[in-house]
Amino acid sequence: MSKPSTSYSFRTALPTEAAVIARHRIAMFRDMGTLPAAEEDALQQASIAWFTELLEQGKYVGWFALHEEKIVAGGGIHLRELGPVPGSPYLGRWGYIMNVYTEPEHRRHGLARSLMKLILDWTVAEKLDRVTLTASDFGKPLYEALGLTAINEMKFEIARRT
Repeated sequence: MSKPSTSYSFRTALPTEAAVIARHRIAMFRDMGTLPAAEEDALQQASIAWFTELLEQGKYVGWFALHEEKIVAGGGIHLRELGPVPGSPYLGRWGYIMNVYTEPEHRRHGLARSLMKLILDWTVAEKLDRVTLTASDFGKPLYEALGLTAINEMKFEIARRT
């Protein structure tokens, strides 16, 4: 994998760009094979509304990689309140990294790595208390190389609302 060429630039996402973040989110889930086609439109619309609100409230910070002024990759962090846990016995700030996605034709140029470094550097500068993410099999080697470690997490499937 190479470093991003000088033809790429990076910037933070604007609240008006929730639809771009939602589009990346849909594509990410589609690429992972976890999104049935019948759910795409509903998830897209719900995601646009959710990211618009989070961006406006400062509860989501996103970054984009641009090539020839077109957004080709992105990633961000959802800021949440963290209750006291071992090693952090006070109310703190938790960042959940999400939506790390690169358009297929721009993969293998180091964009995800650069975006992750921007996000992780930001978490350090902002003094977050805990940072986590859910890794796809494709992303695990990158995240491990950047110093993230696996934790135990399980889920309980709840019947879907109709």
